[in-house]
Amino acid sequence: MPADTSDQSEPIEAPHYHGHRERLRGRFHGAGPDALSDYELLEMVLFTAQPRRDMKPLAKTLLKKFGSFAEVIHAPEGRLREVIGVGDVTITQLKLIAAAASRIAKGQLEQRTMLSSWNDVIHYCRTSMAFADKEQFRILFLDKRNQLIADEVQQIGTVDHTPVYPREVIKRALELSATAIILVHNHPSGDPTPSQADIQMTKAIIDIALPLGISVHDHLIVGKNGHASMKGLRLI
Repeated sequence: MPADTSDQSEPIEAPHYHGHRERLRGRFHGAGPDALSDYELLEMVLFTAQPRRDMKPLAKTLLKKFGSFAEVIHAPEGRLREVIGVGDVTITQLKLIAAAASRIAKGQLEQRTMLSSWNDVIHYCRTSMAFADKEQFRILFLDKRNQLIADEVQQIGTVDHTPVYPREVIKRALELSATAIILVHNHPSGDPTPSQADIQMTKAIIDIALPLGISVHDHLIVGKNGHASMKGLRLI
């Protein structure tokens, strides 16, 4: 992968960073990833994108701007480009890590029965959606054994609204021969507290699903500050 030079406006650092990189790699392999701070782990992610630069200042700048490792890799491309030193290759590297995390979480989920691995469900949903800058409405379609048939993003909306059409949700469940669904959407504000509109929409889907033998197991709302379960809150 070529070096990312598209946004470099500062001179290349002195070669002292080579020793620093080897020390980081040694700690990573010797003590494990938990021995590294967020900025050090981010440095290692950026090594491939910019092999001839000291990545510590850029890693610290990204964390200061976005808040955490997870928020950096899930940050919108437009906002990443606002940071001096970030170009196409760096963005590709960050998005590759985000995609890999989501793929791993989904793979773990597909190997289990949904309702017996609820923590995996929540982890996958948070990994996939919690840091998105626009609302997404996702449905996990399940068979009679509560195993995953399909995972689909039905709608993408604005920063605070996603249009959801209950009949279309159930129509898709019938097409897939699903006997149960889990509804999921994110709150880009970070606060996962269900709104009154969220509750009303969920109840409308349940009202259509019930006579057709389709169970709505839950409606999860995820955000960077946590998650909320409508069933757990006894809202449905």
